[in-house]
Amino acid sequence: MSADGGTRDGSRLAVAGGGGRAGGRIAVAVAVLAVIAGGVYGGTALERHGDAGHAKPAGVPSAQTTVIRRTDLSDSETLPGTLGYGAAVTVKGAGKGLITKLPASGSTVTRGKPLYWVDDRPVAVFYGDTPVFRTLDGAAVKAGASGSDVTVLADNLKALGYDIGPEPRHPRSSTGTGNAPGSVLTSSLLDALKRWQRDTGRQQTGTLSVGEVVVLPGAVRVGAVKAQLGDPAATDVLSVTSLRKSVSVTVDAGDAAQVHQGDKVVITLPDTKRIAGRVASVGRTVQGGPGDDASDSDTSPSVRVTVVPQDSAAVGNLDAASVRVTFTTETRENVLTVPVGALLALQEGGYALQRPGGELVAVKTGLFAKGRVEVSGAGIDAGQRVVTAS
Repeated sequence: MSADGGTRDGSRLAVAGGGGRAGGRIAVAVAVLAVIAGGVYGGTALERHGDAGHAKPAGVPSAQTTVIRRTDLSDSETLPGTLGYGAAVTVKGAGKGLITKLPASGSTVTRGKPLYWVDDRPVAVFYGDTPVFRTLDGAAVKAGASGSDVTVLADNLKALGYDIGPEPRHPRSSTGTGNAPGSVLTSSLLDALKRWQRDTGRQQTGTLSVGEVVVLPGAVRVGAVKAQLGDPAATDVLSVTSLRKSVSVTVDAGDAAQVHQGDKVVITLPDTKRIAGRVASVGRTVQGGPGDDASDSDTSPSVRVTVVPQDSAAVGNLDAASVRVTFTTETRENVLTVPVGALLALQEGGYALQRPGGELVAVKTGLFAKGRVEVSGAGIDAGQRVVTAS
C-alpha cells in the first residue's frame, strides 16, 4: 500500500526525477544546450538589426515552478468488495414432527416471533448463545437444573416483559447432574413460560422441549429456504443472515496490518456514488498462499475484512452488488510536500529540489501519495518556489 520515500516505487521516481541519475545528467545537459541556443539566437538578432543599442541580452529560458506546501498527506488503496448481508448461518431443526410452514426469503424475524412451524406449532426465536438441549419442566426444577440454557429462557422471557421471579444462579460448575453455571430453573420461571405460551397461542404446558425454540444471536433476515413442507423437523431448515448490510473485502495478508477495526473508508457504489463506511472487523484467518491445500498455490495469502456503510439507507435499494472500497493506509500530518515531478535525481545518489536560480537543495523523501511527495531537509520551508516538470 504505502512505502518509505527513499525506496518506494522506483518506476514512479524514474518518471518524476527524469529517469534516475541519468535523468539528472540529462536535465543539466538540456539546461546547458538551452543557454547556448539562447546565446546563438541573441547573436543572430544583433546581426540582423545592426543596432546594438536596442539589443537585449539572451536569458535562461523560464522554467515551470511550484510552491512547497505544508499539508497533510495520505496514501490510499482501492480494492473490490461485495455488498450483501454477510455470511449466512444455517438453522438446523430439532425434535420430532414435520415442517408445516416456512417463511419467505428476505423476511425479518425478531425475538419471540416464529421462524418456521412444525406440526402447525410455531418455532420461535430466542436470543442467546446456547440452544435448548434438554426438557425444562417441573421434574427439572425438582432436580435443581441450572445452566446456560436456563439463562437463555430467563433472559428472553424478561426481555419479552414477563415477571420470572427470583433468579438464582450457580456461579461455577460442580459435579453432579444439572448443577451447571448459569440460572437455576424455578417454578416461577416456568409459570412465566406458561403465560408466554398462552399469549402466543401455544399449549400452556409450562414445559420447554428441544426444538420448540431456535436460539440465535439476535434479529435475523431469512436467507435461503432449504427445507420443503413435510420434511422432518430435524433437518437443515433455512439460512439466516444479519439484518445489516456489509461489504466483504479480500486484503493481501501483508497489507492487513495497516487496516484496523474502526478505520474510516469510502465505498464506491455501482452508480459511482461514494458513501462513508468503517471497518467492522479484520479477519484473523489467512487464506490462500503456498501450503494451502484448499486453494491454488499461486493465490496470494489474504484475509477477509468486513466494512459497513455508516448510513444504511444509502444502500437501501441494493441487496447485493459489486462495489469498491478505498482504505486510507498511511497519513503524514503537517509535512512539507511538492509534486513528484519536482524531484531531481542526483548523480551521486539521493534527490534534490532546484530553486528557480538553478541552486540544488538536497532533500529526504517520505510518503508518496496522490502525485505528491513528502520532503524534508535543511534550507527548505513552506512557500518557497522550486522547479518542477509537472
